[in-house]
Amino acid sequence: MSKSSLPCKFQVMPVDLHQHVLVIPTVSVNQLRVMRVMRVVGTLQLVLLLTLTSRAAGFNIPLEVEQPPTIITHTSGPIVALPFDNTVKIRCEARGNPPPEYKWTKDGKVFIPPHFTTNKTNHSDGTFVLHNKHLLQFQGKYRCYASNKLGTAMTEEIELIVPSIPKFPNEGIDPIVVKEGDPIILHCNPPEGVPPRQIYWMSIGLQHIEKDERVSMGIDGNLYFSNALQKDSRRDYCCFASFPKIRRIVQKTAMAVIVKSLKADNESADSVDATPEAPPVRKPGLLLPPGVQTEKLLLKGERLQLECIPHGYPTPTIKWMKLGDKMPSRTKYDNYGKLLIISAVEEKDGGKYMCIAENSAGKADHYFDVIVEEPPKWQTEPPQSQLNVSGSDVHIKCAVSGKPSPVITWRRNAGLFRDDSQKNSRVLDDTLIIHNARPEDSAVYQCDASNSHGSLLANINIMIMNMAPRILTRDHQEYAVVLGGDIIMNCSVFSSPPPSISWAKDETPVTTEGGRFAILQDRSFQIIRAEKNDSGNYVCVASNTEGKSAVTAVLDVKDPTKIVDPPREAQIISGTTAQFTCQAEYDKSLQSTFEVVWRKDGEKIPLSFEENSRYLVADGLLQIMNVNLSDQGFYTCIARTSLDEDNATALLTILDVPDAPKNLTILELESPRNVSLSWVPGSDHNSSVTEFIVEYEESQWEPGRWRELQKVPGIQATAELALHGHLNYQFRVYAVNAVGPGPPSEPTKRHKTPPAAPDRNPENIKIQGHLPHQMDISWEPLLPIEHNGPGLEYKVSYRKLGVEDVWREHLVKRHSFVVRNTSTFVPYEIKIQSRNSHGWGPEPKLVTGYSGEDVPTAAPRDVAVEVFNTTVLRVSWTPVPPATVRGHLGGYDVHWLRKRSLLNPNNILDERQSMSFPGNRTHAIVPGLEPFSEYRLTVNVFNKKGNGPHSDPVTFSTPEGVPEQVPILTTSNAQKDSVLLVWGPPLEANGILTGYLLQYHLINETTMEVVDSQEININVADTTQWWLEGLEEGSLYRIHLSACTRAGCGPPLAQECNTAAKAREGNWRISEAVNTSQSFHIIDGLKPGAVYTVRLMAKGLLDNASIFEDVIQTRVKGAEGRRGDLSTQGWFIGTMCAVALLTLVALMACFVRRNKGGKYAVKEKEDLHPDVESHRMNDDTFCEYSDSDEKPLKGGSLCSLNGDGALGDSISRDSLVDYADGEVEFNEDGSFIGEYSGRKRGGSVSEPSGPSPVTA
Repeated sequence: MSKSSLPCKFQVMPVDLHQHVLVIPTVSVNQLRVMRVMRVVGTLQLVLLLTLTSRAAGFNIPLEVEQPPTIITHTSGPIVALPFDNTVKIRCEARGNPPPEYKWTKDGKVFIPPHFTTNKTNHSDGTFVLHNKHLLQFQGKYRCYASNKLGTAMTEEIELIVPSIPKFPNEGIDPIVVKEGDPIILHCNPPEGVPPRQIYWMSIGLQHIEKDERVSMGIDGNLYFSNALQKDSRRDYCCFASFPKIRRIVQKTAMAVIVKSLKADNESADSVDATPEAPPVRKPGLLLPPGVQTEKLLLKGERLQLECIPHGYPTPTIKWMKLGDKMPSRTKYDNYGKLLIISAVEEKDGGKYMCIAENSAGKADHYFDVIVEEPPKWQTEPPQSQLNVSGSDVHIKCAVSGKPSPVITWRRNAGLFRDDSQKNSRVLDDTLIIHNARPEDSAVYQCDASNSHGSLLANINIMIMNMAPRILTRDHQEYAVVLGGDIIMNCSVFSSPPPSISWAKDETPVTTEGGRFAILQDRSFQIIRAEKNDSGNYVCVASNTEGKSAVTAVLDVKDPTKIVDPPREAQIISGTTAQFTCQAEYDKSLQSTFEVVWRKDGEKIPLSFEENSRYLVADGLLQIMNVNLSDQGFYTCIARTSLDEDNATALLTILDVPDAPKNLTILELESPRNVSLSWVPGSDHNSSVTEFIVEYEESQWEPGRWRELQKVPGIQATAELALHGHLNYQFRVYAVNAVGPGPPSEPTKRHKTPPAAPDRNPENIKIQGHLPHQMDISWEPLLPIEHNGPGLEYKVSYRKLGVEDVWREHLVKRHSFVVRNTSTFVPYEIKIQSRNSHGWGPEPKLVTGYSGEDVPTAAPRDVAVEVFNTTVLRVSWTPVPPATVRGHLGGYDVHWLRKRSLLNPNNILDERQSMSFPGNRTHAIVPGLEPFSEYRLTVNVFNKKGNGPHSDPVTFSTPEGVPEQVPILTTSNAQKDSVLLVWGPPLEANGILTGYLLQYHLINETTMEVVDSQEININVADTTQWWLEGLEEGSLYRIHLSACTRAGCGPPLAQECNTAAKAREGNWRISEAVNTSQSFHIIDGLKPGAVYTVRLMAKGLLDNASIFEDVIQTRVKGAEGRRGDLSTQGWFIGTMCAVALLTLVALMACFVRRNKGGKYAVKEKEDLHPDVESHRMNDDTFCEYSDSDEKPLKGGSLCSLNGDGALGDSISRDSLVDYADGEVEFNEDGSFIGEYSGRKRGGSVSEPSGPSPVTA
């Protein structure tokens, strides 16, 4: 809706006064208008719509319709300009069509404000601003006029007051001289100024003059003394006037008062020894008010103050009464009963009042005639603006009341209205009547009611017109409501005469039967508890005698918003993160307006997008980081759209450590060392206290250090404390709950305990013999706080146990003592007692101990050995006599020496081992022996001091055992029905080898199950290879080989291999050796379109290993090979070779490092210690050991690709001799030290990965 189409509907708005403008408390028009506000009826009523405010009254006519001006806001007077105000703004704003122009008058004359324009292009405001420096010349009464072609509206007079700065005149005041007992009046005569004004009487030193029944200040500011006393004499009575509004205090010239005392026998007043005489009794009188009767005129609502200040001696008292009536219940008294106050005076409070001043000498009285009057006020409400059709009668009633009765003056467009009987208008009492009104009677009429106390002004807009209905609501206005909600669809209409209204839905008239539908007073259509089928188009039709109009409203009934996953109550530990969820369902067409708002205890949660914000809200989730006690409360999730909302609330409980206990109190029980400590627990913060910890601090030994003294259950708030003597304690308490310990309380005051004898003796007494002929006694000393007094020392007493012996005693201050010249390992009784300067501790307990030990002197006898198996035996002996142990028996040591292996009896060994067996025993089990070996064994006893002598040695041998697993097994030279097996002998035979057990199994390559099994006993002990024959062609076999002795066969080693299938075509060609410094190698002389297998071999001293193999196919010239020339294909092959050569270099380096410094190729070493890791082969490889020229070099291996054994044999003959013929160098110990460059053949073959084309 555009601004121009808005209806002219006025609302209550505050008066916009300047910040420091002071409104003087007299009745004004605006103050009276504020008293009542008219209730708005329907917007379509032709009855005039009025809003009574401090601004203006108006009725609901759209601005598109021509209408006279209506003043909507203006400044209420009077205005008091304060000295520090830079400017004063006087406002006047009206609306109308055409827009009004403004005119001001000052004191009844035309006034053009400074910097004020009546530019017709900008008529929105008639406000003007006056600047401080020129304010005095603008003092006066102003009135604003707003005019257009249809009429003129006016405001009441706005008075601008520019007060002068208040000050007292400079004057000389003669001293006031009175006799004692006479009354005194000190006149202040304060200057006028901006209210409020406050009067003070003080001395030059700013000391207030004391007031009482005798001395008082009147409401006029004067200081009254009912009777003078000599103490009233002083020369610095000062009157101060304060004006808070202008922040100013002024002071009157100081006044002097001299009170002459009455002296006996006419003695001089200056006589020091004169005896004072009491003032004579004086009959009461009134200093204020003067005369017999006073008339008091007030306005209704003002404050009534009646004051009577008496004089006389003794000081009279004041009584009040109302003649012929009771005192009003609101009556209060002040200034010691001299001032009667009635707030908000009413008419019934008027009448005659009397004050009576009375003392022992008589009475005096004064009468007040109180008259309560009232400024003009509306009896009901101000006259309302009216809209009428032509030919109707218009009545404007200006019903006002007041005392005296107000005089009513009528104006038309701000000009005086004369009663004209010849025309159609006349005035009857307080009513203006227009008969048979015509459009030209349209105008702004003013009713001005005034009396001696004020005036009222009302602008009444009278409009006479006929107009067809004009619908103000926008056509096809869209309305939305949630299912089950209420909706009102507007149909705002302006017309003259009033229209009739009807509603229809989808061309069907709407009936109001059933209670869900209603047409409201303002013609709007209301639907209660909307349903889905209520959606649709609704048409409002307005008609009168002048025409007809219609408007369509579109209604859409939406799904309601509902929280489906509400937040749930939670208990969270302080410092952690709390989380609430709130998931809601809502109508998806309202998604743009949907939001989730969180509140805590009804207040919106302050969300911040800064990094340090503790709140995070996203997707219906509220997270509160680092919660504290202030976060506890009820959290409400509000899911809302532009139409509705749903909410859910959950309680967040914060668990925290308990607060510190308070009010710790110490109460002595039986003695100062036995006290009761009590406290008041603090808040447990929603987690029950499980225990209280009482701590103490003492100032003598560890000042400032707090230690735990006692624990108390959480349901208890007292603790009985047993204290040590000679200490200055203070205590504190802290509480513990499930969250953790809370802060400690404030410490108590110091509590000093008297000294006493020690409460206990030393504990943990230890008796040791570090030397054979002495006994070392040590103990755990008393803590410093356990001394209970000064001079702590210990009495050490000891004697031999089991014999007649006397106690020997020594007093020491340290916590150890050495008894010397004792027998070796003799039992003693020892006791230690503590004492200080105040007495001995309790009787000590006896402790038994031994003097120093020495090494045993005897060896075990009758040592016998029982061999259980190849590695375990049982040894037994006869224990040594206890006396020879000479200390605490520790146990027995068994020592055994492996002298030689029976496999090599000429090789003398020196392998020593031992085991300790604690305690007094006669046998032991010894594991970990080597089979088929000769041993020597001894036994000795030991104690803490050392080992005794060894027993006589016993020699024994262990039987043969089964061999270890063979270290390596390879297959090679695979034929159609046979394969060559090569292996290494076991590293440890554990006996004399008798041969090998060979088992081989035929494997189904699909299911990997065993199809057939066979075994062969190889009874040749020194062989390391075997031709396995009788195999099936192209089959997979799993082979197991075990070494055997007379004790049995050892664990087998498994290997799998395949027998040869259909042979491949072609023969192997071996290139020259490739130096390890090269990064590529070019192979030439290949045939185009042929398939080749390329294999790169790394040849070492122990084996030949294949480190690269690939199947490639050469291309035919001119075909796809055109993409790259020969150099490109050479680069590819070179790159692949480079990768292989780098690996070769690494292998060679590892080999050199492994063999550096050792002897090479000695038959015994090769047979017994083959390098297992270097001989791991693939399933289709073989590995032959060479320990002479008759056998291939161990590690050289190759399987023929086409079953040609000759080729395989020729390659396998590469041995150590091949390396010696080349450029190979060896150290004296046989280790490899250089590179080789001769012909090197052989190695293991990897499974080809498929053909790759190569251009030849």
